[in-house]
Amino acid sequence: MVKNFKRYKKELDKLEDPPKRSILDYVPVTYTLPTDYCLFVEEYKKTPHAMWIMKPAGKARGIGIFIITKLSQIKKWAKDRWQYLASKDQYVVSRYVNSPLLIGGKKFDLRMYVLVTSYRPLKAYLYKDGFARFCASNYTNDVSELDNLFVHLTNVAIQKHGDDYNNKHGGKWNFNNLKVFVESTKGKEAWEQLYGGMQYIMIQSLKACKNIMINDKHCFEVYGYDLLIDSNCKPWLLEVNASPSLTTTTSADRIMKNSLLLDTFDIVVHKKFPEKCYKDYKYDTKSDLGNYIVLIDELKDPDPYENIGFSQNAGMNRPKSSNPTLRRTNSTSTMGVSVANNGVNGINSSKK
Repeated sequence: MVKNFKRYKKELDKLEDPPKRSILDYVPVTYTLPTDYCLFVEEYKKTPHAMWIMKPAGKARGIGIFIITKLSQIKKWAKDRWQYLASKDQYVVSRYVNSPLLIGGKKFDLRMYVLVTSYRPLKAYLYKDGFARFCASNYTNDVSELDNLFVHLTNVAIQKHGDDYNNKHGGKWNFNNLKVFVESTKGKEAWEQLYGGMQYIMIQSLKACKNIMINDKHCFEVYGYDLLIDSNCKPWLLEVNASPSLTTTTSADRIMKNSLLLDTFDIVVHKKFPEKCYKDYKYDTKSDLGNYIVLIDELKDPDPYENIGFSQNAGMNRPKSSNPTLRRTNSTSTMGVSVANNGVNGINSSKK
């Protein structure tokens, strides 16, 4: 993913009027090991006390992830592993975002879904009902807690084994609850900038990869975007999952993902299929997108975020011409937790 971003940035830099920022400004510094080991060491020496997170490429559910602060840790690990690792077995090391936005003292990240129906021209939709995944234990960047995965990793596959995991809400918030929290604590403008920043990241990531993707009009793809918000309300792209998990842990989770699938097929498959001739169906004539909004349609607007910039303390300023409304639906209105009086109900609750 990062290699595609770097190549895309080089292409943009060759333009007569290159953009002032790129997708790489919102992706933590990342290297692939063992290929980029020397480059990683060079970067590490610039900030020797920084935290880095290691994860195996191609793995899921938090398997094999750990955090390091010393180069000696990775040298010892490499000596034990790279002697017998096959060339296809690689690790990704990224600078750890150690000042995340906290809710109820806990770290969280976001899972959002993007549907792509065409790469050339690029046509993509953003699903409005994403969710936040919380750690069960309070966050700390203390060195003594680096091995405590319940503090640092939000993966449900890990958190569900913790003593503080709550089975009722599964450590999740729906997207609307997050919106209410940010607006009540940071202000409405901060939310608008943050939400616009997320859309900017998604659009740029798709543009960076579109020329290497096979463009088949009979295919579509739903991606799972994992993003982290730092204490300044700046969004960071952590991962893009080509096969996001659709397993469910709560009833609200099941309802939301069921709606995601139904809305997806409403867009990619004509309601009268196969009776209606498929060649007569045009995506851009569809008015009911369910909980999807059009993220980008290059035929109508090739670069909806061309003239927008990030403010110092927040995310991307959104274009006034594009102002999709986040509406609360019956299917995901609670997700088991709520925001009230600028506080957090449910996230602080331990399993009983």
